[in-house]
Amino acid sequence: MVNNFQLPPMGYGPGSQPSEEDGTELEYMQMPQDMRTYTTHYPEVELGDELKPALDLLARLSEACGQVAEGADVDPFDLSTLDAPNRALIAETMGSGEVAMKVRGLPSIKVQESVFAGVWMLQAAGLDVIEVGSVPRIARTSAFKPMRAGQGADAPRNPAVVNAPPLLVELEDKSKAYMPGADAHVINLTLLPHTEEDLVWLDVALGQGATDILSRGYGNCRVSATALPHVWRVQFFNSMDTLILDTFEVTEMPEVALAANEDLVDSGERLREVLEAIQ
Repeated sequence: MVNNFQLPPMGYGPGSQPSEEDGTELEYMQMPQDMRTYTTHYPEVELGDELKPALDLLARLSEACGQVAEGADVDPFDLSTLDAPNRALIAETMGSGEVAMKVRGLPSIKVQESVFAGVWMLQAAGLDVIEVGSVPRIARTSAFKPMRAGQGADAPRNPAVVNAPPLLVELEDKSKAYMPGADAHVINLTLLPHTEEDLVWLDVALGQGATDILSRGYGNCRVSATALPHVWRVQFFNSMDTLILDTFEVTEMPEVALAANEDLVDSGERLREVLEAIQ
């Protein structure tokens, strides 16, 4: 009797692989491209006394980054008093970072993180400021102001709505029980069975809040406040804009939108480097 160790291996030898003329070229999935990374940019300016207000402001921003990282609360920096050359120098130095926000209201506020993490540019009718912090205050305080009120369990339901109602009960319970500083409670829709009608029903039941956030890196992360306090929809997309992770988070602000204390310290140091290079 011939045992298995003496038998020829299966799946190898002539005919087991496509011939060279019949075979196809091995194709690899395209890897993510164009990740946004920080590179130091030094504004090209001819320094003079007329640009002293902008340079002073950059120095104060550098100090503010360290202060906020240590827990201090720093007032926003008003840019409306700067003349055009000084304002242009600030804009060129700040650039555009990974995170952008829109806070709806009267007026709606456009928020753009600078290339220095935790340094935010806020613009609206009658508003032109820089704020230093993990996230702009207005993005927190106005997040759950209803732009479209949630209908809760009274939202119209058709027979295809199957698993959404229990999720709504869980979100409402976690929303009411949320305490500042508590860990985020996450419901991973990607791992849960649901229908498209379930998602539509949840959107109507939860409503729409005022804050929308887009964080760019490898792909995009889109964060939207609902009208239910502390409840956010967080969606991750790959570089081909395919949804790869869909969650609800019950928290004050999703971590993906926050600048960490380490980021603020680093931003302060990089601002000082820029100042030393252009002075």
